[in-house]
Amino acid sequence: MLKKFFDFFIFSSVYISLCAVVMSWQTWYLVLHSSLPAAFYGFVFFATMCSYNFHWWLTPTSNHSTQRIAWAAQYKGWHYGFYLYGLAGTLVSFFFIRDHWLAISFGALVTFLYSAPKLPQPMFRALKKVAIGKTLFLSVVWTYVTTILPVFVSNESFNGEIILFAISRFGLIYAICILFDYRDREDDRRDGIRSMITFFEEEGINIVFTISILIFAAASIALYGYNYSIGKSIILLLPGIAVAGLYRYAKKNFSDYLYYLILDGMMMLSGLIMLILRV
Repeated sequence: MLKKFFDFFIFSSVYISLCAVVMSWQTWYLVLHSSLPAAFYGFVFFATMCSYNFHWWLTPTSNHSTQRIAWAAQYKGWHYGFYLYGLAGTLVSFFFIRDHWLAISFGALVTFLYSAPKLPQPMFRALKKVAIGKTLFLSVVWTYVTTILPVFVSNESFNGEIILFAISRFGLIYAICILFDYRDREDDRRDGIRSMITFFEEEGINIVFTISILIFAAASIALYGYNYSIGKSIILLLPGIAVAGLYRYAKKNFSDYLYYLILDGMMMLSGLIMLILRV
């Protein structure tokens, strides 16, 4: 019974939606001076639920028999229900922050582009041929929704600190997405989805991952110049250190719990520590 609940928590996208909320909170906590409306956090949670369950509802059976895929196949109707539930919550939350509709619309568009190639219409399936593929789309939308959009909603101006934090977050998310794409590369090649990870050989993938981690580290360290304490700077670096340490292991071990619990959780790790300790 406990395992069923745990699988539901992870595979229904409740967990990843909470990650998005914690990441958005961290943006407010670190770089914003104005409070974010509670409706924004609701919007982020429900929009994540909506987009992820829509994506999994459209996802066909994979070559790899995994717990995540088996769960999605068994509860495909649930994914559709969670998609509608997330859509309803998104629309209600949006009503309270509708003044920022233009900035929100951009995030919705990029999110849609991530799942669009799974739709049967030729105009959408043609997106599979886009060379930058899903890795960049997903990294951009996560960075935008949890880092850039809070700036717009709080009506603050961009500055060096916000830009560095966005670069840091993008570097971390992209490194994590590289591992997900590496795991899924055979399915992507079969489906004709092109990305840098399906294009490059092993050495090229290693180089792209290393560059991404270095970008994350450089931007995170540079934030120290904005009166960040040593403790706060170390906390910011922790998820990147962990992902780099897991890189070789994750390329050989495709456990769903490793990917959907540990690696996804790395995105919110520093924010969760700050939320608990208020460092």
